[in-house]
Amino acid sequence: MIAKGVTLRSLEVFEALASCGSVAQTAKITGLSQPAVSQQLSKLEAALATNLIQHNKRPMRLTQAGETFLTRVKSALAELRLAHTELTVMDLAHLKALSIGLIDDFDNELTPRLATILADSLTGCKFKLITAPSHEISKAIEEKELHMAISANAGTMMEGVLEYPIARDPFILVAPKGALDTDGDVMAQLKDLPFLRYDQDQLISRQIEGHLKRQHLDFPQRFELGSHLSLMAMVARGIGWSVTTPLGYMRAERFHEQVIARPLPFKPFSREITLYAGADWAGQVPNDVAQTMRNLIQHHIIDQALVRLPWLAGELRILEG
Repeated sequence: MIAKGVTLRSLEVFEALASCGSVAQTAKITGLSQPAVSQQLSKLEAALATNLIQHNKRPMRLTQAGETFLTRVKSALAELRLAHTELTVMDLAHLKALSIGLIDDFDNELTPRLATILADSLTGCKFKLITAPSHEISKAIEEKELHMAISANAGTMMEGVLEYPIARDPFILVAPKGALDTDGDVMAQLKDLPFLRYDQDQLISRQIEGHLKRQHLDFPQRFELGSHLSLMAMVARGIGWSVTTPLGYMRAERFHEQVIARPLPFKPFSREITLYAGADWAGQVPNDVAQTMRNLIQHHIIDQALVRLPWLAGELRILEG
């Protein structure tokens, strides 16, 4: 029997507080008030009869017992999030064929999960799933090579294609760990590091370059990379800095210990992740797939990202159709 006071909410609060060390930031992440955050933590510690947090430290730090407990909490919450998404039920048994494309931002975590969920819902259906950069996915749906596609929105309407908004993905700055002071002038600190660009054929590159131009920012053209993980590897090695999004940052988990992520030091902007479907597919199927994708992104990316980067609260979010 689990002790009264050990609730799912209290565990989520503890996980968030352990990451950011601040009641105020935890409140933003969880959507609770600051008193409610403190109350959840107090009830959890009372139920466990031990202190999990060194309350006299700022930022708050875990006790040894808290460190041990956090390992188990993360594992338990990960399993619960996985179970939640696996319970998704879609009525796709009537389909004879389904082809869908996803941007490669989701390769690590979401694409395999969506593939298995769709496969479980399909019986006797010819199923095709591809991953590629946004510009290739968008072209394929526009040319009717795919029934549905999930990619970054280019901001242009495609004839005969319906749009289902999924998530807002704000752009962020990534730099080598140790390259930035907490309160210093960010651009001044980065002046001796080259700006790492995405390959100009990619949609994300055009979006970033267009925004930099609008802000009258011009960085020397030195590095241009077609691989997101290669770009993040170069940031981690201290070769340069870049602009990416939380989806890209979370995909590069192997480099998190060598990379620092910060809000943009100039006017913020964001991209939208959208599900596209041919007009002849209007109805419940694209709605169901879009909602499944929203659930997957929320539980497997956004929840994790806000624990690591709590300042993204309210900016990185799901968009309802």
